[in-house]
Order: sequence, then C-alpha cells, then structure tokens
Amino acid sequence: MISRRTFLGNSLKSIALIGIGNTLQSFSADDFILPAPEDVLLRFALVSDGHYGQKDTPYGDTHRQMADWLNTLHTSRKLDFAVVNGDLFHDNPAFLPEVKTAWDRLNMKYYVTHGNHDQTPETNWEQTFGYGWHHDFAVNDNAFLILNTADIAGKYICPDLDWTARKLEQYKKHKHLFVFMHITPFKWTDNGIDCPELQAMFSKQANLRAVFHGHDHDQDSVKQHGNKHYFFDGHLGGNWGKPYHGYRTVEVLKNGTVLTWQVNPNEKTPVNNTRIKK
Repeated sequence: MISRRTFLGNSLKSIALIGIGNTLQSFSADDFILPAPEDVLLRFALVSDGHYGQKDTPYGDTHRQMADWLNTLHTSRKLDFAVVNGDLFHDNPAFLPEVKTAWDRLNMKYYVTHGNHDQTPETNWEQTFGYGWHHDFAVNDNAFLILNTADIAGKYICPDLDWTARKLEQYKKHKHLFVFMHITPFKWTDNGIDCPELQAMFSKQANLRAVFHGHDHDQDSVKQHGNKHYFFDGHLGGNWGKPYHGYRTVEVLKNGTVLTWQVNPNEKTPVNNTRIKK
C-alpha cells in the first residue's frame, strides 16, 4: 500500500483531472497509474454510513452530494454497480423510504448492506430493496456476498455462518469473490466484533480477494489477516469520524489484479491505494 504522503508528493508531478469540480476521474503518479479502461474487467464503488435522519447533521445535503459524485464517476469511468455498506439511516425506520429515494438518484445499479443503525424488520428491508439481510449475486466470473452483522435492535452479531459456508462453497470456482459486511469480524477497531469461525472461513477461501466494511467512521484504509485484505471507506454522514465524506473505488483487471483506492472528492488525489495481485 502506498502512503498518503508518498502518493501526494508523487501525484503533484503528473495528475490530470477530467469532469466536474475536484472529483477525481483520471490520474497518474510515479508509483501508481490508473489502468486503461480496456484493461478493466469490472468496476464498482463503495460508500457507507450515511445515517440519514440523524439529528443535527446535514444528511439530505450529504446524500445528494455523494450521489452526484458517484454519478460523475460513472459518467467518466463506468461503474458496474455501487454498494452502500450499512447504516443507511439513523435508528428511526420512518427514514427508510426517504433514504431509498435518495439512493435511487444513482445512475447505476446499487446494493445495500444492513447496519446496526438500520433498525427495521428484515421484512421491511426486503420489501424496500428486493432482498434480505443476507444476499448474493454474481457478475460473470465475479461473485459477491452481502452479510448481515446486526439484529433489529442494533446489537452487533456475527453473520449467519451456515448460510455463509454454503455460499462460499457455491462460489469457490469463481475467479474472484468479494464480501460486503458492515461490521468487521475482528476486534482490531474500537467497534469491531470477534467472529473467529468466520475469520477461519475467509482465510481458507482461496478466491476471496477482499472484504469491505463500513461502521468504523474513523477507518479509511486496509487491514490484513490470513493473507486476506479488509477495507474501510470512512463515512458519508453521521457526526463523527474522518474529516471528509468519501468513497472507495475498486477495479478488477483482466490480468487478475484487484486495484482499490479511497477518494476524498474535495482533494485532487486519492487518500490511499492498494494493489492485490493474483
């Protein structure tokens, strides 16, 4: 992984911006070059923790702004889909229809994960989004699991291990597997939860390329365990965490490499980037 300081120093030499405002669309640096579009097999973006409806926060403005940023990215560098990784709203289920409307402004397909502040019955969730708290899908030879990490009252829980084991087996022959889950299954952050059985499953899954988390608003980089990468993307709302509202982009290249970088749209360079080689 390239540090933010190194990246900023190198990027000043050769950065190029395309599109609206300061939203990063294309850049080049001594240590990192954005792949040519024809080299990219799949591209998606992640954002989390909007906390729509949280008192004394500008949640309407932050959601409109993030949707605009992602739509701009989609225009210049097409996204196959986006993921909103938990805590879509803040406790009150009355905000669920409103936040759904806010995300429906996206010009690409999007998926959601259930967070600890999304305190609504799973039946309401399924009626709103068309799938439950655990979900899976595939795009060609790329498989994706959405796992639940909280109950209806917001208590942190480990995902359904039987369901997860079945899906890991189902998709083991896909070239790439990615997991989205709001809360990290490790106690390496203040707000993580220890799920040793899930950790072991992930470590043994040969095609698991990355696991993506929200929840920890003050985390926007990567941690590793068992040769697996666990990424965070800060937050887009709420009243604490990193001093910016950002998102993460992921590109799967035709040569098997997975490239991901964290974006602060108010700056002209990524916060950090990671390259995972096949």
